[in-house]
Amino acid sequence: MSKKLIAYFSRKGNNYVNGSIKNLSIGNTEVAAKIIQEITGADMFYIEPVIEYDADYNVCIEEAQRDKRSNARPEFKNALKDITDYDTIYLGYPNYWGTMPMHVWTFLEKYDFSGKTIKPFCTHEGSGMGNSERDIQKLCPGAKVEKGIAIHGADVNRAKSTIEKWV
Repeated sequence: MSKKLIAYFSRKGNNYVNGSIKNLSIGNTEVAAKIIQEITGADMFYIEPVIEYDADYNVCIEEAQRDKRSNARPEFKNALKDITDYDTIYLGYPNYWGTMPMHVWTFLEKYDFSGKTIKPFCTHEGSGMGNSERDIQKLCPGAKVEKGIAIHGADVNRAKSTIEKWV
């Protein structure tokens, strides 16, 4: 039996939702990750930043854009010892500037995904998967990267049936 892992980056607090800024107690990507866990029973790992992005949405997007422009590799807390036991990795993130937050890049470069299946899922407010699937394939050339699912953040709480079909 194959072992599954849900690794995700998510941001609670001020978020852009349906054209306005709303305060979320749980980030949209975390909501999706928990739905996937309910469906699959997979282990979960939160890619938790050492230094959080600012709570203010507008400052946060500036910080995320700066990280992308500088090709930063921000650290995350509580790294997994290894991922050897996992065959399938559900990889979740919000779409930041057409791809994954740079913390996810750090995560992907930290481990060897050769022979593993990566199933990306992202939350967004209109930009879909962006270039993230192609970026994952470049970062993990030995992995099988399956077609991802883009979940509109404002609809994530009503996306269980869509996520079930994708899983």
